[in-house]
Amino acid sequence: MIWIIIGAVFLFSIIVQAGLKSRIKKYSKIKTNLTGAEIAERMLRENGIYDVTVNQSNGFLTDHYNPATKQVNLSTDVFNGDNIASVAIAAHECGHAVQHAKGYAPLKLRTAMVPAVNFANYTVQFVLLFGILLLERFPMLLWIGIGLFALTTLFSFVTLPVEINASARAIRWLESSGITTYETKPMAVSALKWAAYTYVIAALGSLATLLYYITIASRR
Repeated sequence: MIWIIIGAVFLFSIIVQAGLKSRIKKYSKIKTNLTGAEIAERMLRENGIYDVTVNQSNGFLTDHYNPATKQVNLSTDVFNGDNIASVAIAAHECGHAVQHAKGYAPLKLRTAMVPAVNFANYTVQFVLLFGILLLERFPMLLWIGIGLFALTTLFSFVTLPVEINASARAIRWLESSGITTYETKPMAVSALKWAAYTYVIAALGSLATLLYYITIASRR
């Protein structure tokens, strides 16, 4: 049963990734008057945020907000792109900056979890591997690995409201500022909705994998 769930999550992951790339490509052809970088600067200022910088980073869809350094990092295509896809993504990342400035609770929880999750990500695969190999002699080792993996799974689910809320803030601001119209707003919503699906799939995939490891430990 667990393998069916994992397989289904994997299949949906492929579908979501393909859907996201398709929409980004489609909406990148719809031009706007401002680039992603200009949108980010404007949204930050209109929300009274002056201590966050907007930077260009390498890669495709590597856009993110770093609360530790107060930086909105936009991929090259988004930073320079004057299209609805770039506008939506840039506004979404600034939505995180607005969350940070306003003390949005789920973001504060997610940020507080980062050090522990980084440690878990660094060690969990080794602990799980040796836990399975030494299951008969040291069964507790696998449960320690499961505990570490559970922390990363929890982090994935805590991330969901953070991402969804950032998109909602972005859409509201884009509409109220007149950046999007009745024609382009659904495009921005669609792009961010498909981006959110990737986080949902990641969380479900992590949960399915966690259940798989628990099944192994329980059978022992």
